[in-house]
Amino acid sequence: MTEVNKQRLFIASCFALITTAFAFAIRAGIMNDLAKTMDMSDTQLGWINFMGAFGFPIATLVGGPLYNSIGPKKLGWVAFGCHFVGITFSVLSGSFLPLFFSTFFISFGNGMVEAAYNPMIADMYEDNKATMLNKFHVWFPGGLAIGSLIAYFITQMEGTWQVKLAVMYIPLAIYGFLFYGQTFPKTANEMDKASTSSNVKAIFSSPLYWFMLLCMILTATTELGTQSWVERILGNTGAQPLLILFLVTGLMAVGRYFAGPIIHKLNIPGVLWISSIISLIAIYMLSTATGGMVYVAAVMFAIGVCYFWPNMISFVAVYLPKTGALGMSLIGGVGMVGLSICQPIIGKWMDSERANAIATGLQGDAAELAAGQATLDNIAWFPAILVIAFGILYFTRKKYTPANAPGH
Repeated sequence: MTEVNKQRLFIASCFALITTAFAFAIRAGIMNDLAKTMDMSDTQLGWINFMGAFGFPIATLVGGPLYNSIGPKKLGWVAFGCHFVGITFSVLSGSFLPLFFSTFFISFGNGMVEAAYNPMIADMYEDNKATMLNKFHVWFPGGLAIGSLIAYFITQMEGTWQVKLAVMYIPLAIYGFLFYGQTFPKTANEMDKASTSSNVKAIFSSPLYWFMLLCMILTATTELGTQSWVERILGNTGAQPLLILFLVTGLMAVGRYFAGPIIHKLNIPGVLWISSIISLIAIYMLSTATGGMVYVAAVMFAIGVCYFWPNMISFVAVYLPKTGALGMSLIGGVGMVGLSICQPIIGKWMDSERANAIATGLQGDAAELAAGQATLDNIAWFPAILVIAFGILYFTRKKYTPANAPGH
């Protein structure tokens, strides 16, 4: 049998995650285009964002239980097929409903990427899970940074929203090429037919796991809920929203790449707690800032949300290893469920706060600015709750920490 090429598989996984990131960045960069060309309300845009997240947890609920039996290769090709179909039909969409349903396929592909490659990387790098999972997740903010910059330049060249979406074919083709013909690693539990049932048992018997599921809803919405609406929320602050997204995600990518020493110094619960505090401060700053101060607040936001997603998954891999591939897939899926549910709510907040601003006499850009800032005030409740939750997690860590956990 051909030897497993870990480096090639890891790089291919990163390009698959870049495709996922492009889906978020470019969708954030076409919100105003869709509002103008299809005359969509913010509530309708919220439902597009809902579908952009909703397929993800469906995929993880399907892919997580199947990982032990069919492995990452087949799950990965499902991701590729769904990405291709979703991108193609989105580009061809001319109205709300076709775009609504085609966005689901992209989102389902995104979820399959997580279901296939998080546990594959944990299996390939058994002794260095947290560091390698953080390096893998470099390419979500990294892809967001690249995708937002591409969307910005296409906007400057007066390109259409369809052209922006078509850019997603590039990382899709690269990861398909890199995975083609490769030998994949055996799963850690491949020879154990009862592995998935034992994962389920570990999940249902662990109150800590369920606590982390609830926290994942809040971390995902804090990070991605804000980023998904960056163009609409910050479009009238005097700063360029897509450049803010590029700044935030670029800093996040750098932070995740160098996460290893930080995790080993502070431990995962400590990193999550500090991140929640900084996120709360940053979103409050964003809700009051205009002009150049928006960029300062954006830097704070990047530092705050940088370590949320990879370290929630790393927490499960390191502190709750018996939950296995299913545990890692499920926590990501639940995060996206929470995010998808919150998307129409955020859209409705925008519409409602705009109406409130107009009722007080504000018009035009002033009303849009007031609506965006008020919406950020509402979003700030998510990290506020996390400050308390992760504080409890940190101060009780001795009760659940394994001997080989980083930073202990």
